[in-house]
Amino acid sequence: MPDRHSIYEEEHEDFRATARRFLEREVTPFHDQWEKDGQVDREVWRKAGAAGLLCFDVDERYGGAGVKDFRYNVVLAEEIIRAGASGLGFGVHTDVIVPYISSLASDEQKQRWLPGLVSGDLVSAIAMTEPGAGSDLQGIRTSAVDKGDHYVLNGSKTFISNGILSDLVIVVARTDPDAGHQGISLLVVERGMDGFERGRNLDKIGLKAQDTAELFFDNVHVPKENLLGAEGRGFVSLMENLPQERISIAAIAVAASEAVLELCLDYAKTREAFGKPIGSFQHNRFLLAEMATEVHIARVFLDDCVLKLNAGEVDTALASMAKWWTTELQTKVVDRGVQLFGGYGYMTEYPIAKAFVDSRIQTIYGGTTEIQKEIIGRMLGL
Repeated sequence: MPDRHSIYEEEHEDFRATARRFLEREVTPFHDQWEKDGQVDREVWRKAGAAGLLCFDVDERYGGAGVKDFRYNVVLAEEIIRAGASGLGFGVHTDVIVPYISSLASDEQKQRWLPGLVSGDLVSAIAMTEPGAGSDLQGIRTSAVDKGDHYVLNGSKTFISNGILSDLVIVVARTDPDAGHQGISLLVVERGMDGFERGRNLDKIGLKAQDTAELFFDNVHVPKENLLGAEGRGFVSLMENLPQERISIAAIAVAASEAVLELCLDYAKTREAFGKPIGSFQHNRFLLAEMATEVHIARVFLDDCVLKLNAGEVDTALASMAKWWTTELQTKVVDRGVQLFGGYGYMTEYPIAKAFVDSRIQTIYGGTTEIQKEIIGRMLGL
C-alpha cells in the first residue's frame, strides 16, 4: 500500500519515537487501573509536560517549543490511539483549549496561565455543553452578570472532558441576555473559586479513564481579569477555533480506523474456520478490501486537511466535512471489526471491543454528524 505518512518529515518521526517511548513507559502499564479509577493519575500530566508532549505550539517565552505545525499534534494522537490510551486528555488540552488562551489572552493572562499549561501543572477544560443545550451554543443559559470589577457566574455544564482534573475551565456564558450570539463571552474559572463545584465523574460506556464531569457555578465571583478576549465575542471565538477541534477529532478517527484495520487483518490471517484462515473467504476478503480502501481515502483526506490547517486555509465547511465523514467511517469500520471477530469481538479483553465502545462518542462530541451536515449545507447556500 502507498506510504500513508508522506506528509511527515524526519523531525515528526523523531517526535513519534519520543511519544511512543513515553506511552510505553508512563501510560500503558497503568492504563487498566486508570480505567477502573475513572481518571488518569495526575502525575502523568506533569511527566508529559516534562517530555515536551503538551502545548508544543505555545511560544518559547511561556515554556513551549513554539512549533506551530499541526502534524505534531496528529502524530501524538496517532500514538495515543495506537497505545489504546483513551484516558489521556492531552489532545483536548493542546489542540482545543490552550489555543483559545494563546490567541485571545492578554499578556498578563498568558504569563499567568501558559507556563503551567505547558508543564502539566495546570490541566484545562472548556465548558460549553449544558443539560439543556448541546450542539446549539446559542441556547446556553449559564449567565455572567457584570458587577463592576467582576462577574457573578451562575449555571451548570455537563459532559466536560478533563472536568475532574481541570485547574482552568473556559466557561461559555451569557453576559448579555438580550444580544443573541453577541451576548456570549468566555470566562476562565480557576480551581478553588468559591461557588465552583464539580459533580460526579460521569459513568460512560467508553473512554473509561477519561474524566468527564458535571460542573456547577453558584454565584462564582470571576474577576474581570479572567475575561478571555472581548466581552460579547465568545461565540465568534468559538466559531474561529472549532475547525481545529474538528480536524483534531478527525485525526483521532483516522488513526483509530487504521488501528482497527490492522487488528482485523491480523485476525483474518491467523484465525481459522473450516480448516483455513477466515481472510481467505471471499466475503471477508472483500470486506477487508473495502475497509482498507475507505481508510486510505480517510488518511489522504486528513493529510490534505492538516496541510491546509497549517497554511491557514481550513474553512468551517471543510473541517465539518472531515469531522463527520471520518468519525462515521470510524464507527462503521469498528462495527465491521466486531462482526469479523465474532464472539471474541464482544469480549472486553479484546482491543476490538474497547475500540468499539471508545469510538461511539466520536460522531457526537465536537458537534454531531447532523450539525456538521447542517453547517456544510448552509455554506453551500442551501
